[in-house]
Amino acid sequence: MKIVDLSLPIDEKAFEVHKVDIERISHRMGVEKFNRVIMGKSLWGKMKYAFGQRIIKKEALPDEEFLSLEIVHAPVHIGTHLDYSFHYGSQSEGRAAKTADEIPLEYCYQNGVKLDLTHLKPNEVIKFADIEEALKKIDYELRPLDIVLLHTGADKLYGTPKYFSDYPGVDPLAIQYLLGKGVKIFGVDTMGIDRPYRFMLKEFQETKDPKTFYPAHFYGRKKEFIHIERLANLEQLPAFGFKIVCFPIRIKNTGAAWARVVALLD
Repeated sequence: MKIVDLSLPIDEKAFEVHKVDIERISHRMGVEKFNRVIMGKSLWGKMKYAFGQRIIKKEALPDEEFLSLEIVHAPVHIGTHLDYSFHYGSQSEGRAAKTADEIPLEYCYQNGVKLDLTHLKPNEVIKFADIEEALKKIDYELRPLDIVLLHTGADKLYGTPKYFSDYPGVDPLAIQYLLGKGVKIFGVDTMGIDRPYRFMLKEFQETKDPKTFYPAHFYGRKKEFIHIERLANLEQLPAFGFKIVCFPIRIKNTGAAWARVVALLD
């Protein structure tokens, strides 16, 4: 069995719109962090720490090293992640929207299908006709619970400003088409399922038409669906005949959750 990693990292050095910070406490500094946390649990301990006392000194540890510790400060929409109903709005299908920790796990290990949409341009949207044509080219009929991966090639721009400005979006009617086939999860190798901000904002400001602003996301208020954003390496996959594993990290009450998405090939 071959495993193909379809995930992008959480990387504080990559270009991002939202702030990402990873506090990295080294092995050498780990003992100081330990002392500060443990002694800081009481006023007396804080005072002793301030005056230079330590309950453990580095000289008492093997190689004078403790344990490393990394503290990640990042939105749940950084790195490869799954979005669910709560991200789209407070309600979906007339009831309270569900959060990412409520994603049914049985949806997250299913047959995968890759559709080649690399010919589309950044200001365009993936329409249901594009999906039909891509399926026709690979002679495949969608089955319930298939995880559909929309391959645009935009992941190659990751780490640069163009990753946020040069990719096609997904038309709500295309999402409706997938849901009608029994698809519960679809994924994109772009930073989002709507067109880049530069196109949406311009049209919204010019027309004041709410249908031009995040239409794919807002469709999730009408119909419940799950999608994966920031996939990568889809060019390494065949059109079908593989499994997708995309279990979300269990974070309480969030609209999205990070996931290490992989494909399993026989």
